[in-house]
Amino acid sequence: MKKILAFAGSTSSTSINKQLVTFAAENLENSTFDVIDLATFKVPVYSEDEEKNGFPEDIKSFTTSLDSYDGFIVSLAEHNGSYAAAFKNIFDWSSRINVKVFRDKPLLLMATSPGGMGGQFVLSAGEQRFSRHGASDIVTFSLPSFYDNFKDGKITGEDLLIALKEQVNTFEKLVNEQ
Repeated sequence: MKKILAFAGSTSSTSINKQLVTFAAENLENSTFDVIDLATFKVPVYSEDEEKNGFPEDIKSFTTSLDSYDGFIVSLAEHNGSYAAAFKNIFDWSSRINVKVFRDKPLLLMATSPGGMGGQFVLSAGEQRFSRHGASDIVTFSLPSFYDNFKDGKITGEDLLIALKEQVNTFEKLVNEQ
């Protein structure tokens, strides 16, 4: 059975993206999954000067763990139209160890926000960038107006729920083709 790693591109203890990524992973039908919290990885802000001191143990651990998964589900928080600083920092450190952060494996890339655009700017940025960092196939999903469309740990709108399940199924097929 294939194994998927899921995480939110946020370190917030109340992350709506972590709620979404967890729900998406729970909809996998033929794969096991782990959901991790990026807040558990304590690393300094990336710089060439910091890199000269060596790679932080938490980054080495995170990056090494990526090798054991067959695909990834990531839901990005949008801060001012881009990635959250904490995610960008972990991504930057990881890409210095292995530029193919996503290991030539499929990626279900998602975003949500309280507003009606559902994190479209960060979703677009991630889609453009991650194909250059080893995401072999990128399937996307955006959930607009999180607090109106997500309650009690699940998507409430039928059309949005169907759309998510279709994207999860497409992603899982890509994973199983590898």
